[in-house]
Parts: sequence; C-alpha cells; structure tokens
Amino acid sequence: MSDKKQTPATVKRRSVLKGAAAFSAVAAGPWIISPKALASSGEINVLMWSDYLPPEWIEGFTKKTGIKVNYTGIGSNEEIINKMKATKGRGFDIISPTNVRSLQWAPLKLIQPFDMNRINTTTVNSAMLRIGESEWNFEGKGVHWLPHIWGTEAMAWRTDLYSPPGGLPSYGNVWQPEVKGKTMMRPHSGMLGAGLYLETIGKLNPGDCWRAYQSEEKMRPVWEKITKFCIDNKAQIKLFWNDADSQKNGLLNEGVLVGQTWDGPPLALKTQGEPVTYQAPREGALAWVDGMSVPTGAENIDQIYAFIEHVFLPEPAGRAIDKHGYNSAVLGADKFASAQYAKNFSEAYPGDALKNLNPWPAEPQWYADIRTEYRNKFVNA
Repeated sequence: MSDKKQTPATVKRRSVLKGAAAFSAVAAGPWIISPKALASSGEINVLMWSDYLPPEWIEGFTKKTGIKVNYTGIGSNEEIINKMKATKGRGFDIISPTNVRSLQWAPLKLIQPFDMNRINTTTVNSAMLRIGESEWNFEGKGVHWLPHIWGTEAMAWRTDLYSPPGGLPSYGNVWQPEVKGKTMMRPHSGMLGAGLYLETIGKLNPGDCWRAYQSEEKMRPVWEKITKFCIDNKAQIKLFWNDADSQKNGLLNEGVLVGQTWDGPPLALKTQGEPVTYQAPREGALAWVDGMSVPTGAENIDQIYAFIEHVFLPEPAGRAIDKHGYNSAVLGADKFASAQYAKNFSEAYPGDALKNLNPWPAEPQWYADIRTEYRNKFVNA
C-alpha cells in the first residue's frame, strides 16, 4: 500500500450506492434458480453477523421460498475463520467475511467460487462487486465473495449527556479526561483509531498507521507506541464491546457516554428515538463491506442461490436497513427504508466525510497476528 491514504472518489450517498468509486462494473447472467429451491425445499445454514438478518427478513424469505433459515450470529471475522477451520468448511452454507480479509482466506481453501450464471447482480453496487472479482478471485477460479452490507466504524455518543468538544468528533474523544471510565471501543479497531488520533497530535507521523500494513518492520514501531498509549490510558475505557448488542447496551445501560462503534447499532437506536447519534470523526471513518461466501462443505446449493436472490432484492434489503442500521450493497434499497435512514446518513457523514473515508486495507495474516499480539497486551494490562 502506498504511503498516501486511499479514499473513495465519491462524496454523496447516492454515488456510493450506485458504485461510483474507483472500480469497474461487472456483468452477470443469465440467472437460473432451481424450481426445487423456490418451492418448499429444505433449509439453509447461515453464519452471519448477529444483526444482519432481522426476523422480518427471514420470515419474508421463508414465506416466499419455503426454505428454513438456521441463523447463527457472530461478532468477528476471527470467529468465522476459526469455525471454518475447525469444521474444515462444513456445517454452513453461507458465511459473511469482510472484504479486507481476502488475503487470510485465500490460502485456507475453505470457500468455493460462485456459479455467477445463477446470480442476478444487476441490482448490486458495481464497485463492491468488483471487489469479489479482483480481490476474491482465488487462483483464477472465479468470484469467492459477494457484497451484502457496507458500513463504517466511527464515533457514537449520548446526545443528552455528551457533546464532542468543538462540535466535530474525533477518535481522541475516547481518551479525554472528562469522560474517564465512560467510554467504549473494540480493542483492535479502537487501537487503530487511537493511532489515527496520535497522528493528528504529532505522537505518530502522518500516514504511520497505513504504512504499518506494508511490513512487520514498519508495523511494530507504530503499534508499540499505540499500545503504550492505550495501556497508559486504559482507565478511560468502561467497556470493550464485541458485537452489536454490547454496543447498544453500553450506550443505553452501562453508563457509556462516547465510544468508537460500528454505524449500525447507534443508528438503529437513533431510529428508535433513543438519545444516541453517530458521526464520522475528523480523522475519517473506517469503511468496510461485509459479504457472502460459500464454504467448501456447503450442502444446500440450490437454497444458497435462492438466498442470494432474496438478499439482492431492493425491497427486503431496504426494509432491513431500519432494523440493523447499516447500508445495503443493493441499488435502490434506500428507497424502501424510512425517511429516518436518509436523515441518519446525512448527519453521520456531513460535509466531506464520505470523501475522507478510510477504506480498511486488505489484511495479510502476519498483520492480523501481530495486531492480536498487541491487542492482547492492551486488554490484559
């Protein structure tokens, strides 16, 4: 990765949803879904992030297809990888890796390419589809990943109890004395946020956090400084979260005033009328795309393609947005979400916030292993 921070070219929500980032479009078709799958056949076993499939979405899919969804919720990419390693790719039909984990999945050989002739991708963001064709085309065998939901990690806070100094949030808000013992973060990504903050106050050089992805030699000096800072200031942290529910609970019930979170949980609370908001910080929100992949041991193949067909329908995708709070890779899904979604989005990414997104770089396994080493030092300190 170059020393210069990579940012999407798009600056408006509709541009993002239409795939105007710096990737090319991808065509697909014709699309063939087995009549067997569309009748009332069988089940599908889904391993996916814990809040991505609201009950209403599952009920609609089952009513349409007759297919029962066995939904296992997870809270981290490590959980997905470890489950697939343990079962040698068996036990699930659909899993949901994040786009940046391609370098970790490629050598495992635990997922298989899609039959793109069976998938209608005309409703899907072309920029996000291109990720599957380029970064997840393992050994030239085809697409091993399809986009599903995208979002960011940035700053959330209780609007009735806290206001970011100066009006614009920062990853540094977690570390300010006035909120000592009243903040939350996920350890490994919160440490990255701390590093981006340290760059802004001169404790790290500009671009250090992104250069750390280039080699172990460049990573360790940066993360040594980040880890020392986090350990020295650990008393700031009330809660280490690990999934959507723990983020919501922190803001509503655990006394957390401000924290680094995913967009979905606080925006779902905001939609429900809770005194919570979410906004990209001055350092730039961290952006990701969660997708769908098929393990090598998947058994319910027809059901998989029926599931994907339903995922890519704008109406159910849009109605799910109001429940989980994230953004859909499906074009036109936003038209079926509530007006509150559009309001939440514009308030979360004001001004040039979308232009200043920090797309998470692809993570080699060596980087993930070293990050875990420093993460554990911080958590266990």
